[in-house]
Parts: sequence; structure tokens; C-alpha cells
Amino acid sequence: MNLVEGHCDSEDGLAGWAPSGSCTLSEHAEDPAPDALPPPLAATADDDDDEEEAVRRARKPSGRYVLAAHRRDEKDGLCRALSRAPRPKVTYRVAGWVGVGDGGAEGSHAVHVEIRVDDHRRVGGGVVVVEPGKWGDIKGSFRVDDDEEPPRSAKVYVHGPPAGVDLKVMDLQVCAVNKIPRLRHLRKKADRVRKRDVILKLSSRAEDGVSSVAGAHIQVIQVQNSFPIGSCITKAGIQNPEYVDFFTKHFDWAVLENELKWYYTEAVQGQVSYADADELIDFCDRHGKPVRGHCIFWAVDNAVQPWVRALNGDQLRAAVEARLRGLVSRYAGRFPHYEVNNEMLHGAFFQQLLGDDANAHMFRETARIDPAPALFVNDYNVESANDPNATPEKYVALVTDLQRRGAPVGGIGIQGHVTHPVGDIICDALDKLAVMGLPVWVTELDVSAADEAVRADDLEIVLREAFAHPAVEGVMLWGFMQGHMWRSHGQLVNADGKLTEAGSRFAGLRREWTSHARGKVDASGKFKFRGFHGTYQVFLTTAAGEVKKQTFDVKKGDAPLVLDMNF
Repeated sequence: MNLVEGHCDSEDGLAGWAPSGSCTLSEHAEDPAPDALPPPLAATADDDDDEEEAVRRARKPSGRYVLAAHRRDEKDGLCRALSRAPRPKVTYRVAGWVGVGDGGAEGSHAVHVEIRVDDHRRVGGGVVVVEPGKWGDIKGSFRVDDDEEPPRSAKVYVHGPPAGVDLKVMDLQVCAVNKIPRLRHLRKKADRVRKRDVILKLSSRAEDGVSSVAGAHIQVIQVQNSFPIGSCITKAGIQNPEYVDFFTKHFDWAVLENELKWYYTEAVQGQVSYADADELIDFCDRHGKPVRGHCIFWAVDNAVQPWVRALNGDQLRAAVEARLRGLVSRYAGRFPHYEVNNEMLHGAFFQQLLGDDANAHMFRETARIDPAPALFVNDYNVESANDPNATPEKYVALVTDLQRRGAPVGGIGIQGHVTHPVGDIICDALDKLAVMGLPVWVTELDVSAADEAVRADDLEIVLREAFAHPAVEGVMLWGFMQGHMWRSHGQLVNADGKLTEAGSRFAGLRREWTSHARGKVDASGKFKFRGFHGTYQVFLTTAAGEVKKQTFDVKKGDAPLVLDMNF
């Protein structure tokens, strides 16, 4: 495999492949049956005229593949050297087709592609879950960060299914990511998804009727974008004036990082305190920032406080009901969203002890107590193609099962704790989630890279993918300031209050996604512009020098928005 910037390192039949572990390799050629391939991603009106999207959706397998048989362990499979070691700080994309045989093992199987440098250090890869006799479209990514020793060599490994299950690999490629075409595509897509043509028909009241305002100076300023971008906040953070200044100037919404979680509000059984949560919510109220409710429960065992884990079934059921009544009743009408039971793809603590309907009951009961909020599922790795427990398909199945049980699921949260993100991989996941017809939010976005330029690039990729996708309705960052973040090397603002390169890039995107226009009213009394969805103020300067103001909203729509405005 020849790894070259701007080109793909592709396989050529059996040449170069070697067994990894105990197995035998052979080369085959056959066209996969249509029903053995994953269904193609449906094209949308937003993609019809985009060449990159057409290529992405139309990719088909060649039919030539390498088979690894007589595997004795799940780590057995294939490996192949890359002819050149990956360059530090460059993101690479892995793509190809993998299949599995029957092998006597029941159910679907996870197939992993790993990149290892210098024969031992894993730097990334991807995973796909495949049914026996089917082919899966595997995607992944990797990068060697600059704080690590530059690699001398690299290999790609393919493995994963149980012993005895044959493994097939077809058309595997490793490519250095060229972000420029993708960013160009996303700008065009965002213009179609997030903007609308506006025609203002202006006139002026006069004592003898309505007079023309042709030639008058006009200025249109967007004061709010309908696509909110927010951040989590902490009690410690709001004591810092520079933290408060950046938050209030650059974010629309808030979520409490920990202060509303059950282990925080009731660390000791019966000692319930919402004092810190109330302080943060009051802070947001003063600054006009809506707050998402995160989270009522957390499904992962190690996120459940010890006294809850020690309860028997009846005691746990009573504690769950008390938590629901206490929290949801206290803040009824305060939160536009709730994350009801966090990370159900990665944990099942309540379900295992209270039965299969436990998760759906939490949704139903929350909605009964407070019908106003949209109730979200929320999980990690769904957008990254690197976790067999968190594929988009499994997330859709989870939501479908909740709905079948009467749970009023109102939104899908993907957390966005990403490393070396690749745009089209994120987009594929969003496309698959969009079939549910529910709002999608990126709920906990952070990117981690010690190199500031790399961090800024990673952040831009994820934000642009989210902003350009029609199913996504908002983004929440999981912190922004050094010393007040869960993840290191993710800050937009250093501890001294200075912007990092990622912070400057973020502020630049916010400016880019805000529309302003100025000019003169034409001879027919009209002023035309194209702007992002949101709230605007228009200022009209009359011939007498008087400035008059009105407010209007631009909502989503295909046809131009025509507004009659009388000043």
C-alpha cells in the first residue's frame, strides 16, 4: 500500500496481505448480490447538485476480495504494511468493504480495522457490525499526534469475528484526508439548508396615506440565529469573570456539566440538594440562556452512586420514582430538553434490575410530570464509526424499541467527544439517524489535540458538518476554557483568558453564520437579501434623517420570504 498525500493507499488482490495470527489467506472474485450490501444512503434535495455527495453515495465494491479462513481467535485476521509511515498531524481515512461467513457463531459480528505504527502502537481505525453472508461498508480514521514519537512504519490489521468465522476484505483504502473539497461542499450545503431569500416590501405612513420609501437607506442586522450553539457550564466556572464574559458573548444555550446529575444532587441517600444547580440556572436566567436538563438518570454502572447500586429491586424502583418526582416536578417548565437516561447504548443498570420496560417508563413518567420538554436519548461514539456498541443502526434500534413501548422520544443526542474526525463519516451517521424524523443535537462536543491548528481544524469540521445537516437543530460544547473542561487539550480559551486558535476559529464561524445587509430601497420599494434563519432587526433611515426600526423572523422555507413592512 502506497500512502501518499492526496492519494489513496489501495489493496491489489492478495499481494501484500499476510496472516495476522493463525489463519490462511486466499484470493476470490465475485460480485456481491445486491441484498448482501448495505442499503445505499438516500440522496436528498440538498445533495442533488453536489458531485462529492454523488460519489460518496454511489461507491460500489469491485468484487475482488481476500478471505481469511481457519481463524482460531477473534484477534486472528489479516495485516498489510503501508509503504510509507503516516505523517504526524495529518488525518487519514480508512474505507473498504468487509464480510463474514457463517462459521457456526450466531448473530452479527464486529469487524475491526486497526492502524498500528511501529508494530505495536494503535493510532485509530474503524469498526462495522456485519451479518453473516453480508458485506459491511467500513469507515474509520487515524492520526499520529505531534506529541508522540514520529512513526517509522505502519500496518493495517483486520480482525474481530469469533474463532471459526471466515473474514473477507475488499477494496480497503487508506487516504490522507483533503479537507478543502469537503469544506467547500459544506459551505454550499449550509447555504441551502440554513439560508433563505428575503424580500422586504417597504412603505411609510403619511398624513395623506402611504408614501414611497424608494432610495431610503436600509440596514438589516441578524440578532439571533435559529441554530443555537451552547456549552456546558460549572459552578466553579461562573466565578471566573473571563469565563463568564466568553460564555455570555459566544453561546446561546447552557447545560450543567455535573450539577444536575443524580450522583451530585444526592450523593448520600436522603440528602438531596439542588443548591448548585439552582445557582447555575439562576445565572442562565439572568443572561437569557435556555438550559438543557442533563441528566435525570445515567445507565452506566460506574456512573451510578454506591448507595443506589446497593439497593435491591423494590428499593431501587422506589428511589427511581422519588428521583423522577423530585427533579422533574421541581423544574417543571424550566428546561426545553431533558436527557432522560444517559448512554443506554453503553449501560443497562436500571434495565437489568427493573426489567426491559425500565427505560421507557422513565420517558413516560417524565412526560407525565412535565409535558413541555423534548425528551432525548444521548450517547457517545455514534458519529465516529469506531465503537461496535454505538453504531447508528443500534441507536435507531434503541429509539425504535423505546417508541414501541410508548416512550415519547423527542430527540436524538450524539455527544461528539471526537478524535481525528472525518467529515463524511460524521455525515453518514447523521444521515442514518435522520430517518427517525427526530431532531438531532450534538450535545457534548469537544475535540482534543495538543497542536492548536489541528484542534481548530477538527472543531471546524464537526461544527460545519452539524450546521450543514438538515436533521441537526443545535450544538452544545462540553466546555470551552482551560481548567474548566473534562477533556484536556480541548480549550477555546486558555486559563489566562486568551483565545486559542480553536477559539478564534469558533468565533469566526459564528460571524460567518450571521447575516447582515445594507443598501438602499429600490424604485419599487423593495429590498432583497439572503440570510440565515433567525431573528432580524431592520433600520430604515427616512429622507428627514429619522431612523425607524422593526423586527422580523426568517424561518425555514424553500420559497422567498416576502414581508410587507410599513414604517
